[in-house]
Amino acid sequence: MALNFANNNSLSAITTLPASISGGGMTLISEQTASSSSTIDFTSNIDSTYDSYVFKFIDIHPSADGANFEFQSDTGTNTNYNQTITSTYFNASHDEADTSTGLNYSAAQDLAQSTNFKRIASGQDNDNDSCVVGTLNIFNPSSTTFVKHFICTTQMVYNSAYSAENFTAGYFNTTSALTRFRFKFSSGTIDSGDIKLYGIS
Repeated sequence: MALNFANNNSLSAITTLPASISGGGMTLISEQTASSSSTIDFTSNIDSTYDSYVFKFIDIHPSADGANFEFQSDTGTNTNYNQTITSTYFNASHDEADTSTGLNYSAAQDLAQSTNFKRIASGQDNDNDSCVVGTLNIFNPSSTTFVKHFICTTQMVYNSAYSAENFTAGYFNTTSALTRFRFKFSSGTIDSGDIKLYGIS
């Protein structure tokens, strides 16, 4: 292994790692592209291969104005998507005119031992130039010992003039392995956009 030190003592070239240090990273497992889709479901390859999984939302556009972007999960081959969730939700917002800002905890977006779909972006515009982007982390979904935690951050446009960043976290209150996830809007369809699933090693 060769180490080259610059004046600021940073490492500029590492050609190999010692055997005791393993490499890590994100492995793309699958990708789905919406086209007036009522739901986007990931029903395979969520297993004990990885301890952590990440969904990336890229330019998710709703057909209905003011719709909420949501997700749920299920176990085994079940397709009810009604696992029990307890969660929290807050967001930061700023308008284009620089006249209104906000940092809000939103109890209305929380779930408390609920089997409803979990909102991860609320009131998304359906203007042609508007969309939702973000990341959802699911931790150890295959565990049969612990509940399944998640953390999600999304960025969206609402009321045609506001930037909003939404912060959501919580857990699925089950010790059964989660094997599938569903994404949808609360009304209308997912008009367009991509969702990518990664495994984290």
